[in-house]
Amino acid sequence: MAEEPNLNETILKVEDAHTYIGHHHILQGLSFQARADAVTVLIGRNGAGKSTTLRTVMGLLPASQGKVIYNGEEIQHKKPYEIARLGIGFVPEDMGIFTNLTVEENMRVAMLVEDDAAGRRLERTLEMFKDLKNFWKAQAGVLSGGQKQMLAIARAIVNQTALLLIDEPSKGLAPIIVDALIEAINQIKKHSVVVLVEQNFYMASRVGDHFYILDDGLVVHNGNMAELVNNEELKSRYLGISKAEG
Repeated sequence: MAEEPNLNETILKVEDAHTYIGHHHILQGLSFQARADAVTVLIGRNGAGKSTTLRTVMGLLPASQGKVIYNGEEIQHKKPYEIARLGIGFVPEDMGIFTNLTVEENMRVAMLVEDDAAGRRLERTLEMFKDLKNFWKAQAGVLSGGQKQMLAIARAIVNQTALLLIDEPSKGLAPIIVDALIEAINQIKKHSVVVLVEQNFYMASRVGDHFYILDDGLVVHNGNMAELVNNEELKSRYLGISKAEG
């Protein structure tokens, strides 16, 4: 059973990770860490290696060299299902929901166990994402894009998730839905450590405590999010954000 992390503890470390997709060398010695008292945001231009980093942590794209350390244990050689059972949840960019199943069935399938604690987490999750209550018996395929994203996140946190990896949750969503996701993630981080990949700088700056900028499979800068919000040179150089856009 996964344990909730202590404050100030480093729950995740990635050290000198190299990951290939086919013959393409995507991560080229990437290192970062996530503390238990912070939301860590991975940002950078398209193709920088952000999604590959999350998939490497989950074992979906195993690192050819380097280490992935979770709660002091090396996990880079474990299978994805073994990593999930350690208390790591993953919300992929494509959401990964079953569109032909109902919302209820999606949630039940995601549960590793159905006990009193799981029931309380489900209740808390449905309070956070009230739309899912309204569509409980509906097929997930009829949900809007924002509702599908809520379901994807809900599936990941219905278990005892100590570390939650979320890939591009705001992609293609209207600003009002992005604001709802920001509120949800700020609630989730009270119970789980969050590592977020996000292109939307507005969202990243509203939920992130610590940032890592990726470029060509490496970390090129990191620090407190407040520092990046006010650093026009870094935003322009690595994120393509002008002062007016920021």
